[in-house]
Amino acid sequence: MTSSGDMVGLARSAVRALPRLSSELPSCAVDLSDNTNLWGAPPAALRVLRDAPPEALSRYPSVYSEPLHEAILRYVNLSRADGVGVVTGCGSDDVLDSTMRAFGAPGDRIVFSSPTFSMIPLLARLNGLDPVAIPLTNAFDVDAERIVDADAKITYLCAPNNPTATPVSRAAVEYVVANARGIVLLDEAYVEFAPEAFVQLVEQSERLIVARTFSKAFGLAGLRVGFGVGPIRLTRIVERARGPYKVSALAERAVLAVLDSTADGVDWVRAHAVLAIGNRDRLVTTLGQAGFDPVPSAANFVLVPTARALDIAQRMCARGVLVRSFTGLPLEIDALARTGGSALRIGVGPWDMMQTMLSVLAEVSA
Repeated sequence: MTSSGDMVGLARSAVRALPRLSSELPSCAVDLSDNTNLWGAPPAALRVLRDAPPEALSRYPSVYSEPLHEAILRYVNLSRADGVGVVTGCGSDDVLDSTMRAFGAPGDRIVFSSPTFSMIPLLARLNGLDPVAIPLTNAFDVDAERIVDADAKITYLCAPNNPTATPVSRAAVEYVVANARGIVLLDEAYVEFAPEAFVQLVEQSERLIVARTFSKAFGLAGLRVGFGVGPIRLTRIVERARGPYKVSALAERAVLAVLDSTADGVDWVRAHAVLAIGNRDRLVTTLGQAGFDPVPSAANFVLVPTARALDIAQRMCARGVLVRSFTGLPLEIDALARTGGSALRIGVGPWDMMQTMLSVLAEVSA
């Protein structure tokens, strides 16, 4: 009889080498760790979930979420008549993964800025790609020329960037889109909180796919729905790599209700994004007054460089407030080199949550 250890050896080496995403995050009364909408979900979605008919559970959803496509295009002000298509997925990371699988062969390069969304190098290795990380500039912008010079099959940009929360300049995005050799994958997961969006560039580029999510500003992280828009001929290829039935019937109904509603749907999302932006700017100011040096944010979270990040996060957790700590961030960036590459990432929510967090932060950092 063959041992289980021998069977493990049959697994792809790239998969065996991947870390398992930790699910051991502690439960805290105030959780500011995942950048979701801390005001909750839109009333339109809650109503649909409450009133869903039995067949929403007993029958398969649409194969490729076609009922969502036109609503998504209306939301981003694009049109199928202009050759723009939609691909949906189980969260935007599913769209990112499927795009890598669709266009990257084993051994091809994927280039991205560092630091960025932590799943990108993991998904790259899972798909057999060679990940190439280029540090952000000291201004926390994309080093566009070095990104292009990497001559990669796939280029990934995150705007605003995670975990830094910083915007990417239009000049950098346009340079990469115009000059990259292969596919450009632009992640706009936090765009509702940003000063500008770049999704309209898909009308001008044959190589650009823009990924977004309903997990952040839309408050639907538990339903796991993301999407990508780009030239129809590209989104159809990504759909083939994605596979069928990736969005549940309940999730599809909820997202459609939000996109097709006004006061309790899209307008609710936009109003709460405005609240998040106001509290974000207030938080940055308050942190600065408390002696910290937060990085200017264009998202619904704030990066706070500090050499004590891990210790502070642990102490805050013990007092019921959960924030993310980062270590090993690029030392090529001066603001991070000064802290040895360590920082806190703090999600933004209602101000009473922020007050609780600030009080605990002051207590543990004294």
